[in-house]
This record gives sequence, structure tokens and C-alpha cells, in this order.
Amino acid sequence: MSDPVRVVVADDQALVRTGFRMILTADGIDVVAEATTGTEAVDAVRRTRPDVVLMDIRMPELDGLEATRRILAADADGPRVLMLTTFDLDQYVYAALSAGASGFLLKDVTPEQLTAAVRLVRSGDALLAPSITRRLVERFARRDEDAAAVHRDLAGLTPREREVLRLLARGLSNAELAAQLHLSEATVKTHVARILGKLHLRDRVQAVVVAYETGLVAPGET
Repeated sequence: MSDPVRVVVADDQALVRTGFRMILTADGIDVVAEATTGTEAVDAVRRTRPDVVLMDIRMPELDGLEATRRILAADADGPRVLMLTTFDLDQYVYAALSAGASGFLLKDVTPEQLTAAVRLVRSGDALLAPSITRRLVERFARRDEDAAAVHRDLAGLTPREREVLRLLARGLSNAELAAQLHLSEATVKTHVARILGKLHLRDRVQAVVVAYETGLVAPGET
């Protein structure tokens, strides 16, 4: 039996923290710490080394975006971060995804959606809420000098890896990629890992951002 998922819940609203703790604990997920500010969240992650952080986008002292940046900068193999927001097409959420967050959740999610999301981002095998994530990236993605630098790195991808990246940017899971490309899921995982490594990306969400910002995938493309 696998170890339970370890989670830090960071939100300045006590009711949100308590509600999430109850839902997660009831489903066998271990809440190892709570935080009311971004500063506390960074400290809690350092102390407890969780698998996943549920991070409110707006908190006192240090907002969720900057806290996420600090957490991910401190440990390349650190936790997956899920941003908590009240509005899905939010520029702050997009900035967090660009910084390495693994996805986002609306605060009014159902208990089933919450626990499924935590387990999904821990596995890293699929994109959370792919259609909404694509709309978010399409709205806020901007081509800039940083994107141009990554574009040069795309030249290091094989034709197959570029194809995988295009499909990944459409929101396909590893299982869906395997079916479409007539490959084994293990082979797809290898391709995804190589893409992330070559482009120096932490997460498949960042790969979606890069695909749009470099023009590999155009807004509205299916």
C-alpha cells in the first residue's frame, strides 16, 4: 500500500482551512500543516516536506504567487503546488502556473474534486482541468524575450518530442497521448520527461505555457 499523500493547506480563512482538512483527512490524505500567510506556508513546507501544497493566491504578508516561487526555487524536487482561487481566468493564477504551480482549484470545488485533484497533481500524469487551463493560457500568454530563448531550446527536441509537446499542450493525459500516438504509456512518460528536462521545466503545466508562448501552439488551435 502506498504512503498517504502529505498536504499543506495555506489560506488566511480559517473556515476554508478547516473544511479542506476535514475533506482531505476523511479521504485518507494527511494534512501535515496549515498556514495563514505566505510566509508561514514557505516555513511549513520547509519543515514538513509535503507532496502537495494547497495555496491561496491572495494572502497577507506574502501572497501565494511569491510564496510559490520561493518554495519551488528552494527545492527542484519540492512539492506540487495547487493554487486556490475564486476566479479561474485570473492573471495571478497564470503567473503562478508560469512559475511552476501544477494547477489551480476554485474554492467552491466539491469534496470529490478536491481529493481527486490532489492525487492527480501528485502523480503528474495528466493536466488538471485541461480545458480551463488552456483558456487561461490562451488569454494571458505573451511572446517575449524569455519565450524566444526557450524557442531556441525547442530546436533540441526531436520531431516526436515536438509532436508530444503539441498534444500535451492540448491537455491530453499520458494515457490519451499513448492512444493517439499508438505508443505505450511508459514510452509517453519517457518522452514527457525528456521534454521537461530539455526545456528545463518543472511540470507539464509549464510545458503548456511554453508551447503557447513560443508559438508552437496557437490560441484556438485544436
